[in-house]
Amino acid sequence: MKKPSITVDGVIFRNGKILLIKRKNEPFKGKWALPGGFVEYGERCEDAAIREVREETGLNARIKKLVGVYSDPERDPRGHTISVVYIMEGEGNEMAGDDASDAKFFDISSLPELAFDHAKIIKDAVKLAKKEGIL
Repeated sequence: MKKPSITVDGVIFRNGKILLIKRKNEPFKGKWALPGGFVEYGERCEDAAIREVREETGLNARIKKLVGVYSDPERDPRGHTISVVYIMEGEGNEMAGDDASDAKFFDISSLPELAFDHAKIIKDAVKLAKKEGIL
């Protein structure tokens, strides 16, 4: 029986900018994306988000708000993948690690081409962050 995979993504804003990582691996190798990855068996989504942000960006993060759950079966070419997305706060200096070849903050109004459905996720996160006074 086929089952969807669960991933997490972290949206980190700082000074009106958003943190993105450049993907080191396929799919979308070389494209920019939110830091995130697969939830390990026995791991809470919240813990996976904190771990993935630390592994890919070097930042110590904490969750501020749930953005949403993104479950379109076509969102990931590897198969049906559901992502739980959080607005997070990150402390430290960003540096690429693990599956990322680069990590840097981009102006929200001037984003590079994004992987997966991250343009939609970022649009939703920006709207929520403005409503909540985070941005």
